[in-house]
Amino acid sequence: MYDAALSHTVSKYPVDIQPFKDMIEGMRVDLRKSRYNNFDELYLYCYYVAGTVGLMSVPVMGIAPESNASSESIYNAALALGIANQLTNILRDVGEDARRGRVYLPQDELAQAGLSDDDIFRGRVTDKWRKFMKGQIKRARMFFDEAERGVAELNSASRWPVWASLLLYRQILDSIEANDYNNFTKRAYVGKVKKLLSLPTAYGFSLLGPQKFTKMVRR
Repeated sequence: MYDAALSHTVSKYPVDIQPFKDMIEGMRVDLRKSRYNNFDELYLYCYYVAGTVGLMSVPVMGIAPESNASSESIYNAALALGIANQLTNILRDVGEDARRGRVYLPQDELAQAGLSDDDIFRGRVTDKWRKFMKGQIKRARMFFDEAERGVAELNSASRWPVWASLLLYRQILDSIEANDYNNFTKRAYVGKVKKLLSLPTAYGFSLLGPQKFTKMVRR
C-alpha cells in the first residue's frame, strides 16, 4: 500500500530521489553513531533525518504561481523547518535519549559550557545547564525564523498545515523554558487547548501573513 502511494506521488510530482536516499543514510547513522563532536556533524544528522522531509514535501505542496522568490530560497526555507523541528526534538528528548546512552548535543559546545555527558546522565538542572540550553533554544528559533520566510511562497492550499506545524513545534521550545530547562525528567509538550488555539492563528497567517494578521487581531 505504501509503495503504491509513493509510486503515485513520484510519478505525479517532480520529486527528487536524493532526499529519500539521504533519509535512509540518516537511519544508518543512528546505528553507528551516538555522539556528535560539533554542530556541523549534528546539522548533517538533522538534515538526513528531518531536513530531507522538507525537500521531499515542496514538490508535492507546490510553489505559488505568483511567487517571485527563487526556488532555491524556498527549498532552503523548507530545509530550515526540518532542521528546526529536529533540533526541537533533540532538546525535548535529552533525558529520554540519555537513558538510551545517546547524546545528540554538540560535544564541543557542552565542553565550552563546562558540561559533559556525565552531567547529562546525572540529569541535574544547574545554572550551567540553563545557560547552555538557552543557547541551544536560540539557535533552534533562528532556524524557525528562516523557515517562516518560505511559507508564503507555497501554494495557498499548503500554507495552513505548514504554519500549523511550525507554530506547534515552536511552542515546544516555550514549554522547555516553562519547565525551567528540565528536559531530563519533564517532557515538554503542547497541550490540546494550545494546539486548538494555534490552528486559527496558523490559518490567519496562511491567508494574510504573520504581520498583517497580527495587526488585524490587535485592532
